[in-house]
Amino acid sequence: MLNKMRSFQKSTILPALPLADSELVKRAQRGNTAAFEELVKRYEHKVYNIAYRMLSNEEEAKDALQDTFIRAFRFIKKFKGDSSFYTWLYRITTNVCLTRLKRRKGKESVTLSLDEPVKDEEDMIRELPDVTHTPEILFERKQTQQAIQTAISELPSEYRSVVVLRDLQGLSNKEVSKALQLSIAAVKSRLHRGRVFLRKKLSKYIEQ
Repeated sequence: MLNKMRSFQKSTILPALPLADSELVKRAQRGNTAAFEELVKRYEHKVYNIAYRMLSNEEEAKDALQDTFIRAFRFIKKFKGDSSFYTWLYRITTNVCLTRLKRRKGKESVTLSLDEPVKDEEDMIRELPDVTHTPEILFERKQTQQAIQTAISELPSEYRSVVVLRDLQGLSNKEVSKALQLSIAAVKSRLHRGRVFLRKKLSKYIEQ
């Protein structure tokens, strides 16, 4: 009977649930490298996507990915938890990319005010074409994706970072505000201008 009970206990032990980001951060702050490596595994794909959208270059995106996690590891003890970990991480990613863009092209000049107030757009329908779930043939989808990336690469970097985080990564205005350390009004303004720019560039694809 005792053996049967032990067998039953073993069979009913549930697998350990994944640790929350907050717990992994606490462990990483205490010097647990395995905890930090788990955070890297969770977010390396998203960080790379942000970097690629910002930089439009695979090799630079890979370098930015590495730089981001090196900085995150170096400064993890200074993370106070005022925002979610991924918001803090995306802020580092964006800063790394903006630095690279400034080195590459020099500081971009924008004639319009970046933070001019605009109407509330929280419920604005995104007009960028959804190339992930449309039943297009592969060649057409690739062309559309390339057109979108080209249009994004032509955005002024200040607009680009907001559009990438808000429309392509799905962060809320509040999360983008924390990630970029901007007011929500500034996020909405830059998002509006970025979307207008992209709509003009991608009008052919939007109409389709």
